[in-house]
Amino acid sequence: MVVGSDISRYPNTPRPTCRGYLHKRTQSAILKGWRKRWFVLKHNGYLHYYKHKKDEGKCRPLEVMKLEGAEIGVDTSLGKPFVFKCIPQSGSRIFYFCATSNQEMKRWLEAMDKAVHP
Repeated sequence: MVVGSDISRYPNTPRPTCRGYLHKRTQSAILKGWRKRWFVLKHNGYLHYYKHKKDEGKCRPLEVMKLEGAEIGVDTSLGKPFVFKCIPQSGSRIFYFCATSNQEMKRWLEAMDKAVHP
């Protein structure tokens, strides 16, 4: 049983399709670089992210993005390994993510691809 999440309160809720830490590129006016964030891809095709794993189910996510219709794929433009990008259908911004290994990147891309094309 996972305490502090939807699963404990709603046992019939499907488990997220993918969850784990990824580094997300920040491009704010003040901060630039990569920040480690806890990502949860839900069955409804929405990707939530939190500052820490412990925040899932306790805090509101820092951001929620709808993946249906988004453009996702590996990105080599940043010269860093295991980077992939997501451009939500709204197209207002590009999200860059960095996994810790090629296997981890493939796991996320497969899960996200299923959310993009439900």
